[in-house]
Amino acid sequence: MPKFYDFQRAPSPRRARIVLAEKGIAHEVQLIDLAAGEQLTGAYRAINPACTVPALVLDDGAVLTDNAGIAAWAEAVQPQPPLLGTTPTEKAAVASWNAKIESECFAAIAEVLRNTSKGMVDRALPGPDNFAQIPELAARGRTRLLQFLSRFEEHMTGREWVATDAFTLADITAGVALDFAGWVKVDANECRPAIAAWRERLMARPSFGL
Repeated sequence: MPKFYDFQRAPSPRRARIVLAEKGIAHEVQLIDLAAGEQLTGAYRAINPACTVPALVLDDGAVLTDNAGIAAWAEAVQPQPPLLGTTPTEKAAVASWNAKIESECFAAIAEVLRNTSKGMVDRALPGPDNFAQIPELAARGRTRLLQFLSRFEEHMTGREWVATDAFTLADITAGVALDFAGWVKVDANECRPAIAAWRERLMARPSFGL
């Protein structure tokens, strides 16, 4: 049975947790306390030298250390329900929106959080190396986030799901990202009715309560 390295409060492993739940893939769970720095210990470095979660150790010993790899593996071993699209055009749309959300939304939130949080002084980037905070990046990140939300509200108006007519990985990524926005005191629902309605649909799915 695959072993999943998780930290309940962090958004990145939550994305993988939702994928595994939607696919119904059984797995063991090992919690890594990021707040206590367990990701930097020698024991965890031996599993994932990048010192990040999630990580998924497969039965054959292979280790998947990012959401892209975990989602691709999960889709391959358990095709139903499809999360990466079913037609070439749908697959392209899911991949495109997933990349857009990661670069324009997730990264923007991380810029704010990691460059302002007192708990992340000298830890402005995840991984084994220390990096100083840059306050200017926090200001830029907040601007980028608000701009993305304006574009995303326009996109979601009249739509049920992000990339296709069905729930996909793009909805998982965007849903977790907009929950993450609350960490930097941005309410994604405020004055954005299309986003608010879509997030309500997400929260009706049991996987989003994990």
